[in-house]
Amino acid sequence: MSQKDMTILDHIEELRKRLMIIVVFFVLAVVVSFFLSQPLIKLIQHASVAHDITMNAFRVTDPFKVFMQMAFVLAFIMTSPVILYQLWAFISPGLLDKERKVTLSYIPVSVTLFLAGVLFSYFVLFPFVIRFMLGLSGNMEIQTTIGINEYFHFLFQITIPFGILFQLPVVVLFLTRLGIVTPVLLRQVRKYAYFVLIVIAAFITPPDVISHMMVTVPLLLLYEISIWISKIGYKKVQAAEAEWEREMNADR
Repeated sequence: MSQKDMTILDHIEELRKRLMIIVVFFVLAVVVSFFLSQPLIKLIQHASVAHDITMNAFRVTDPFKVFMQMAFVLAFIMTSPVILYQLWAFISPGLLDKERKVTLSYIPVSVTLFLAGVLFSYFVLFPFVIRFMLGLSGNMEIQTTIGINEYFHFLFQITIPFGILFQLPVVVLFLTRLGIVTPVLLRQVRKYAYFVLIVIAAFITPPDVISHMMVTVPLLLLYEISIWISKIGYKKVQAAEAEWEREMNADR
């Protein structure tokens, strides 16, 4: 059955099937994450950035909360290729054959960009923020007592959103190939996009200028890269449309 022949109920049933597949894979990923969470938590605790930090549990349930948070984060990362593939499978019947192949290739790129964003924020941004905050506490002669729950919550608050934001070029290219956005539109809304990215950066970073700039500058560069990628994708869309029109005219 083609996309055009499907009714609303068919679309809902197809969506339900895709969601069920995602849920099953996510549950399996959570089970696997139970065996990986504790070693990874220990590894992060003994990393160089946390070398001089003594982490405390202020509640009996704090270690369990950290363990579960790590398990769900790992499960989300492991399930992300499945999520992206199911999304592609849901919309692919409405795409041309060439568009199906091209958009399918976005999945590994998207996962790679997500991991790149997480690693960048963990190895570059997060250590700087921790050292800045501890240095500020020392200058003010404040004894900092760090809870393990707060430490990992802060870690996830910085790394996960940054990994998601690194998807911007892929999302823009995908929307360009679908004809939803164009390079011209992206240039026209550049100042509004900048404002949104600056606000997002303010939400995921501490209230200091240096940390904010360390997040804002890469995000603005990503937006400019997205415009350049959109321009390339838009040219391919126009070329594909021109070729399709020539084939249609040749058949007449």
